[in-house]
Parts: sequence; structure tokens; C-alpha cells
Amino acid sequence: MASSVLETAKKAKNASYLIAKADTNTKNQALYYIASMLEKKAKEIIEANKKDIREAKGLTKAMIDRLTLNENRIGEMAKGIREIISLNDPVGEITKMWKRPNGLLVGKMRIPLGVIGIIYEARPNVTADAAALCIKSGNAVILRGGKEAFHSNKVIVGIIGEALEKVGLPKEIVQLVPVKEREAMLELLKLEEYIDVIIPRGGEGLIRFVVENSKIPVIKHYKGVCHIFVDDSADIDMAINICFNAKVQRPGVCNAMETLLVHKDIAETFLPPMAEKYTKAGVELRGCDRTRKIIKGIKKAKEADYGYEFLDLILAIKIVDHIDSAIEHINKYGSLHTESIITQNYSNAQKFLKEVNSSTVLVNASTRFSDGFQLGLGAEIGISTTKLHAFGPMGLEELTTTKFIIYGNGQVRE
Repeated sequence: MASSVLETAKKAKNASYLIAKADTNTKNQALYYIASMLEKKAKEIIEANKKDIREAKGLTKAMIDRLTLNENRIGEMAKGIREIISLNDPVGEITKMWKRPNGLLVGKMRIPLGVIGIIYEARPNVTADAAALCIKSGNAVILRGGKEAFHSNKVIVGIIGEALEKVGLPKEIVQLVPVKEREAMLELLKLEEYIDVIIPRGGEGLIRFVVENSKIPVIKHYKGVCHIFVDDSADIDMAINICFNAKVQRPGVCNAMETLLVHKDIAETFLPPMAEKYTKAGVELRGCDRTRKIIKGIKKAKEADYGYEFLDLILAIKIVDHIDSAIEHINKYGSLHTESIITQNYSNAQKFLKEVNSSTVLVNASTRFSDGFQLGLGAEIGISTTKLHAFGPMGLEELTTTKFIIYGNGQVRE
């Protein structure tokens, strides 16, 4: 097993040099073929996916749903890849240029990271998304999907390999770890000589396992404990609509709101209609003592509820004295993911943007917009809550780094 994982990494390293120098047209042509071939071979993918579902054991209904592929979902995968084709190629972009007193012209050029290892759970659509983003950004990628999606991923990666070869690129640019066993992941995480960065996507347990066992730098995203602060100047109708959307639209995702913070001067006006709307939607509310005096009959929020990612129709509520209290709470209990303020006060909006230490901070908008596609990045490789080297939703640009380039005309250092 160790030898097969090592061989995969070596092939990826060699392939990374070829995809790094591929021109934009070649990469886009490969992506075009991938999208078309996924649609043409949809039946083959679905048959492999049915095999995965038959073999799946102990998965929840929600996990089975995330594992399942059909023609519509395969069509969405292809659509996402075509959107990546339309995005600007970041590789080779000159991000800065300046002239030194000695005449040296110094610049920074955007380049691929190299070989990316992506470890993820039962979502075979991630296979196509991740591969497409890596190809467009000039990186080779080693994919280690969950064992429950092994057959689906194998067929999808096979199709991607065919498409790459159609444009003269090696199929080894996109590879799947060839074995299901967990030990294969451990072997992969040792190969710092061949792999430049690891990106895990999945539950907190998976990500912590990767971080604890990796010799390779890891871009982390443990959990999404997202907050909305309703300021005393907030428009009530706007606040109700935004807070409802942030909690209820998709409660099981990482950018759903988990804690609602409310300024004490607006609490008695805002909380009763907000609670009524939440209750009708089946949301369980857990509040601080001041909240429970306004909203009768709700559960008392425990200390552990603040800082907890419910991923469900459960919401913690706390009334705070002022914006500084809200920011202090977020910086203490948050996970550096996404926070929003609802306010009509420009100074408070700017203060919140400046002082909240999270990867995405919004004013008068739902936390659900913390998403690569929604922010115009195309499909995302993940959301980083690590400040090195990317922070927040990761698109094409975040899959690159920069190097210094220098033009001289004979200068020597004195």
C-alpha cells in the first residue's frame, strides 16, 4: 500500500511541472472535454454510484443524499466546470511591479502551488470541482475521497484523465489514491517531498485527524460558528429577513448562523417577531437570561452553546450591551469563519468590519453568502479559517502563490 501511494505522489510531482507551464487555452480545452464527457458518460457514473450506495453501511440519510449522483447533479458538475473555464487564469499574472533606485525592476508573479492533496468525505461532486480548479490554476492534485464514494470517484477521475490526454497533458495531473484503507491517508500525509499542501474537506473529526498526522502544511477549516449581530440602528424588517435566511435556508452547512447577538436597545422590538418566525419554521431557540424574559418558554443557553456548531435548526441567542460586547463575544466564541452586522450606522459597520477577526465579514447581508460561487470565485476548493496562506473561500487565485521576478541591466551588489 505504501509503495502505491508513494508512486502516485511521484507521478503527481512530475506531472505538476507540465500543468504549471500549460497555456490557458490548453487548460480550458481540457476542462471543456471534462464537462462534455461527464455528461456523455453519465450512465456509467451513475452505475458506479449505485454500487457505492449498495455497499454503503452506517451512513445517515443526509450522508446518502450527499453521496448520491443522478443526471441532474452530474449536469450541475459539468456546469460548474464550464463556469471555471470562463474565469481568468491567475497563473502568470504580475501582481506588483516597482523600480529600485539602482534601476532593478522588481515584480511579483502568480504561480501554482505545485501538488495539492485533497482529502474529503462522501461527496463525489467534489472530485470534479477540485480537479477542475486545480487544472485551471496549474496544479497537479491527488484526491483521497471517502471510501463510500470510491467507485464513483474512480470513474470520474478516469474520465478526467481521458480528457487531459486529449489535449496532450498527462492523466497523472489528477489522480485518485488507489486504495480505500485509512492507512493510505496516513501514508499520503507523510510525503512532504512530493506534496506541497493538504486541503481537508469534511467534518471537524476528519480535519483534526489530518492536522494531527500530517507532515505537510494543512489549510484548515474546523467548523463554522457564524454570528449575526443586530445593532440598535438595524432596520427591523431587514434584520428579520436576513437572520431567518442565515439560520433556516440550509441549517446543515458551515456558513449557517449558529448564534444571534442582539443589542439591548432593540431586543424588545426585534426578538418577539423574530422568535415567532423561527418557531413557525421549527427552530429551537436557546437564550440568555435577558432573552428568556422577552421570549417566554425557550431553553436556557448553556455556556457550551456559544461556540457550538449545531448544523441543525437550533439557535443560540444573546443580548449584548453594545457593539464592543458583540465583537468581544465573536472573537471569544467564533471559529474565524463568517460574521455579519445588521445596522444603519456607518461608523458601527466600519468598526465591525475592521475589528471582527474572521475570514468573511458582512454588513446587512446573510452569512450564507460566504461561498466561493456566491462571491464570484467560481467553484471553491474549500473555506480556510487558517490565515496562512489563504483566508476564507478558496478559488483559483487562492490555489496559487507568488514569486519575485527581477529585471536588471547589469547591476551588481556593492
